[in-house]
Formats: sequence, structure tokens, C-alpha cells
Amino acid sequence: MITIEKLKDFGANTMEGLGRCMGNEALYLRLVATIPAEKNFDRLKSSIENNNLDEAFEAVHALKGALGNLALTPMYDMAVKITEPLRNRTEMDYRGMVSELLTLRDKLSELCA
Repeated sequence: MITIEKLKDFGANTMEGLGRCMGNEALYLRLVATIPAEKNFDRLKSSIENNNLDEAFEAVHALKGALGNLALTPMYDMAVKITEPLRNRTEMDYRGMVSELLTLRDKLSELCA
């Protein structure tokens, strides 16, 4: 089960995230627990595999917003690294960064279990 302490150990800025939830810890944890099932992770991965940079940008940009709002810092930082070159439709190999983001998602999923 997810806890504030586990999120701190994960690298989340829990004070910031809790602040956005008006200090409501139960709400914050419930919102964080929805992140691993976010469909934009799979959308990002398949878009990169199909070299669809427009769709990949849309997916990672949406993820960046959700991750930033919940102050899931390690995931947010990786989403930023992916978002900025995609914003300019830079042709490059995104697979390593996407894989790293998915690994972080999986770690968060384990924390939520």
C-alpha cells in the first residue's frame, strides 16, 4: 500500500503534492495510485515505436502535467526530458528515455500494490 514515506523514498516532493490536494493525504495517495494505470504510458510507447512524434508528444505532455501536479519528481523529470525534444519533433532515439519512464511507472505501481 502506498504511503507518504514510500513516496518520499521514491523521490516525490510529497509536501508539494499534498499542498495541491489542500493537505488531504487520502486524496493525494488515491490520485497517485491512479498514475500507473494511466493509458498515456502505453500510448507514448506505441507512438515512439511507430515513429509518430505528434502522438508521442501529446501522450508525454499529458503525463508531464499529471506527474507534475502530483509532484512525482523522478517521473516528472524524465517526462520533461522526453517532452522538450518531442515538442520540436526532433528525430532521435527516444526508446531509452521512454523505457526509463516506464521502469519508474512500474516501481510506482509496486509501491501502490
